[in-house]
Amino acid sequence: MSIYLWQQLAQAPITNPVLNTSVQNLTGNQFFAKLLPALITLGFVVGATVFVFMLIMGAISWITSGGDKAQVEAARSRVTNAVVGIFILLSIFAIINLIELFFNIDITTIDLGRLRIY
Repeated sequence: MSIYLWQQLAQAPITNPVLNTSVQNLTGNQFFAKLLPALITLGFVVGATVFVFMLIMGAISWITSGGDKAQVEAARSRVTNAVVGIFILLSIFAIINLIELFFNIDITTIDLGRLRIY
């Protein structure tokens, strides 16, 4: 396929009747400009939800361990892993914000412009 054909395909409107009307007539670039920030947001929401779930499950298993050292250690490990996970998630959020600040770009609203493949 030629480069010109790839450019036409990337800029052709997406007309899938299953899609919502807000994305139904977008070009490929416009679609991905909406998709990538939504995926980043979804990742943060899923990560925060998993953190809360793991923290609650660790706390419950710690309380119900009855003093058994193995169960207490497993519960402590689960809580520690949850705290490390939320720390990593918040670090990624901070890095994204620093990149946006230093390079004066907005990663969460990506505008791909015209796609050129060489």
